Amino acid sequence: MSGHSKWHSIKHAKGAADAARGKLFARLARQIEVAARAGGSDVDANPSLRAMVQKARDASMPKDNIERAIKRGTGELEGVTYENITYEGYATNGVAVYVEALTDNRNRTGAEVKNVFTRNGGSLAEPGAVAWQFERKGVIILDKSAASEDDLMLVALEAGAEDIADQGDSWQVTTAATDLHTVSSALEEAGIAFTSTDLTMLATTSVALGEASAAKNVLRVIDALEDHDDVQNVYANFDIPDDVLQAVYA
Repeated sequence: MSGHSKWHSIKHAKGAADAARGKLFARLARQIEVAARAGGSDVDANPSLRAMVQKARDASMPKDNIERAIKRGTGELEGVTYENITYEGYATNGVAVYVEALTDNRNRTGAEVKNVFTRNGGSLAEPGAVAWQFERKGVIILDKSAASEDDLMLVALEAGAEDIADQGDSWQVTTAATDLHTVSSALEEAGIAFTSTDLTMLATTSVALGEASAAKNVLRVIDALEDHDDVQNVYANFDIPDDVLQAVYA
């Protein structure tokens, strides 16, 4: 079936680097706190919290950390109140960038994110400038060895998946945001193991970056944004061919 941009797979691979920098668990904790504060501590009754807890488990976040984050969100433990905020902008080569952040100081984070864009050759845009180029989706990643394409299609499509894409050494299953839990549960019941589930933003169109220099310039903006403590997720509408990506990281 038709595939989406490789950017989600690149982000998935970069997750290991995030963990090595010691930031992944802190970001996940913030996301769990916000989800618990908005919808309560019952994972079964709070889809956003269920998705964040599953994401934390996929990242091997300790159970105690998850439980403390939920309690901070519901007020059982003292914690900082975070606010969801999004930013939109452009990297080089006209690549659209959508940023999700959690902050306890909107003015500080806004100024810092704008500075990150500017320092790295990008620019901050007005709200709504690029959001229309992305759709909220559920994404499930599983190793090729977990299931054949026929078996995966049989289970995933029957459960409501929208797309199955070949990502080389893995499969990417795409669902409507509201169907992520249903499809992942169906895979579990069928004995098909997956490596991660995530609610994400997928680009509806993509900018092809055919030169390593262009790819490096765009990735410099993305990396700088992801290094900011308040930034939780960065999405961009570009596609890098495998040979160019290998040259970038050679």
